[in-house]
Amino acid sequence: MGRSSGTLQKLFQCLADSEHQAELFQPGEALFWDDPHISRSMLAAHLNPEFDGASRMPGTIEKTIEHLISSQVLRPGDRVLDLGCGPGLYSRPLCQQGIQITGVDISQRSIDYARQNAEELGLNIDYICGDFFNLQYEETFDRVLQIYGEICTFSNNARNRLLQIIHQALKRDGLFIFDVSTRKLRRREGLRNRWYFSEGGFWREGRHIVLEEGYDYPQDDSWLNQYTVIDEGGSCKVYRIWFHDYSLQTISAVLQDNGFKVADVWNSLTGERYQEGGDWIAIVAQKA
Repeated sequence: MGRSSGTLQKLFQCLADSEHQAELFQPGEALFWDDPHISRSMLAAHLNPEFDGASRMPGTIEKTIEHLISSQVLRPGDRVLDLGCGPGLYSRPLCQQGIQITGVDISQRSIDYARQNAEELGLNIDYICGDFFNLQYEETFDRVLQIYGEICTFSNNARNRLLQIIHQALKRDGLFIFDVSTRKLRRREGLRNRWYFSEGGFWREGRHIVLEEGYDYPQDDSWLNQYTVIDEGGSCKVYRIWFHDYSLQTISAVLQDNGFKVADVWNSLTGERYQEGGDWIAIVAQKA
C-alpha cells in the first residue's frame, strides 16, 4: 500500500510540475533522441514518405537538392558538413552528385541506418554520431548544411555557440545553408493542448497516456511543445521541444553578430523567391 501511495504521489507531483510554464529553453527529459523506443519511432518518422513531421517529404528533398546544385550553391567536389543528417536523406543524394559529405547526428539509431544504407549503395560518406557542440573543425568545409529549422531549436546562447563552431569549420568565404521558421507558421499551426491514451505508439511501446501542451513566449518569438508521458509502470516523463522563430531582419542581425553575411535568401530551400510573410525563410550565409 505504501509503495502504491508513493507512486501515485510521484505521478501527481510530475503532473503538477508539468502544469507550470517552463522557463525559456528549460530542458526536459534528458534521454530523448537516443531513448531506445523513441529513437526507433523517430527513425520510422524520418523514413515515412507520407509524413513531414521529422523530415520533409521525398519530393521536397529532391527539389531542394536540384535547386542547390543548379544554383551552384553546392558544387561537385565540395566538402560539405551536414548537421542533423538523420538517416542520410540529404547526404546520400548529395554524395551521388559528387559532393564529399560528413554527416553528424545525435541519434545512434539514425547514424547506424545511414551508415548501412551508404555501404549498401557503395557511397563513401563519413557519418558521425555526436553532439554539434563538440565539433572542432578548423577551416575544413566549403559548405555547412542544417535543414528543416534545426537552428531554431536552440536558445540564443547555444545558437551563437553553434554559429561560432560553424564559422570555424568553414573555409574562407564558405557558405552556411539553412532555414528558419517564422511566426506566421506558428500562428497558422497553433499550439497543441490535448491528452490521449495509446496502446503503444511514438512515445512508448506499451500502454501510456500523453498530455500535450503548447506555450507561447512572444517576447522572444519562441514557443514550446511539451509532452508529459505516463506509462503503465508508473513512470512520468516530461519532454520539451523548443523553437525560436525569426524574421529576415532578426536572423540577419544574428548572422552579422556571428561573422556571417546574407548571400542569398528564398522562401524555401527549393528556391521559391523570397517574399515577406511566408512560413519559412531559407538562407545562404557567407563567412565574412
